[in-house]
Amino acid sequence: MPRFAPLSCACLLALAPLACLPGVARAGDWVDLSIVDRDSGSTLPEYRHRGDTWVPGAPGHRYSVRLTNTSGERLLVVLSVDGVNAISGQTAATEQSGYVLEPGQSAEIDGWRKSMQRVAQFVFTDVGDSYAARTGRPDNIGVIGAAVFRERRVRPLPPPIMLPRPYENSAKSRGEASSAADAAAPMAEARSAPQRIGTGHGESQWSSVDSTTFRRASNRPTEVVSVRYNDVAALRRIGAIPSWRPPINRRPQPFPGGFVPDPPRDD
Repeated sequence: MPRFAPLSCACLLALAPLACLPGVARAGDWVDLSIVDRDSGSTLPEYRHRGDTWVPGAPGHRYSVRLTNTSGERLLVVLSVDGVNAISGQTAATEQSGYVLEPGQSAEIDGWRKSMQRVAQFVFTDVGDSYAARTGRPDNIGVIGAAVFRERRVRPLPPPIMLPRPYENSAKSRGEASSAADAAAPMAEARSAPQRIGTGHGESQWSSVDSTTFRRASNRPTEVVSVRYNDVAALRRIGAIPSWRPPINRRPQPFPGGFVPDPPRDD
């Protein structure tokens, strides 16, 4: 079950583990992040475009953020959706509360945390109906990010054993990131296609967590992983999803298939 901890120690939630599930993910060195369409049951495909990772969201569909700790250490993950902390509702900053993942643990975050027992579901919706826009913070709609922190130890430990990944992605986020805000900042080239969807404050659902304590090894995140999203039409417009058309076959075929139709009648 997920865990959550007080801000003085890094207030976090501990999450229930998931079975190892296949799918694509924004692979980091410590945590992998992927987006799951809860209505179709599929993990959204990812497209690399000009340094960003994009996923296509379907308006009206509920989604979850799957976080996988690929290390052998306990980690804290501060989750930002549209520039808003998914637990507290504050404008996201790396020093805020987050979720604690045990070594090798995978968990899905289904919505905005309303209490220790319930969340308001994440749902792709019109930008104007998104939680960020409705609370006067529209600038970072369209990005989901995770700031990852290692745990402080009293005694030094040997180097962590990195667990095998259930899936791989050649594009990795390496080194220490300066801040979650840097990862959330909109890129200039995406402005050629307006942001058409955001994340709404959906229906309430049961999602229980426990509280725990966690002392960060550093005030700066070990890494920040992020994905951006928009609808399919917008991603095609910026070239993130190639526009594919079947080739036109200009040569006659000897076996085009089908049955013999009646000839036209002479009237």
